[in-house]
Amino acid sequence: MSEDASVDAILDHVGPRLRTLRRARGATLAALSSATGISVSTLSRLESGRRRPSLELLLPIARAHQVPLDELVGAPAVGDPRVRAKPIVRHGRTLLPLTRQPGGLQAYKVVQEPGGDPDPEQRTHEGYEWLYVLSGRLRLLLGDHDVVLTAGEAAEFDTRVPHWFGPAGDAPVEFLSLFGPQGERMHVRARPKRRDG
Repeated sequence: MSEDASVDAILDHVGPRLRTLRRARGATLAALSSATGISVSTLSRLESGRRRPSLELLLPIARAHQVPLDELVGAPAVGDPRVRAKPIVRHGRTLLPLTRQPGGLQAYKVVQEPGGDPDPEQRTHEGYEWLYVLSGRLRLLLGDHDVVLTAGEAAEFDTRVPHWFGPAGDAPVEFLSLFGPQGERMHVRARPKRRDG
């Protein structure tokens, strides 16, 4: 199929797509005309295929329906579909974000090398967390509990309970972390003073 034939095939389907979208939104031709400034007769000809779509006509319609232009024309997907997450390195952990929207539930794949404080400080913050170990061993300090999770094991907890997690032993650990909402507001819990005596 030539490029021109491909474009014509795409444009032939725009009219029915416009009609379906407008009807799904419960809009009349008159209401869409009022929102776009395009005459009712032009909109009717677009939907019936008697008028060739153009950017000057499709852009106001896309804005009125609050949809991307690609949705109106049914453009085929192009390019590489893979998501290329940018790793975040924080506190000795490499985090690969698995969610892309801000706020709400956040998901990360985490890789952490061994090392660090042998007596880690537990922290608290708003939210709820779920951990799933992919490989290695993950030590979880949760209040008075000190547990080691291995590949295939999971833990979940309220993050207002003092907690810390990281590699157990001399090997890296790889795990999934789901948490939220409000997980970004971290506060250090003050350690009680030790009495000498």
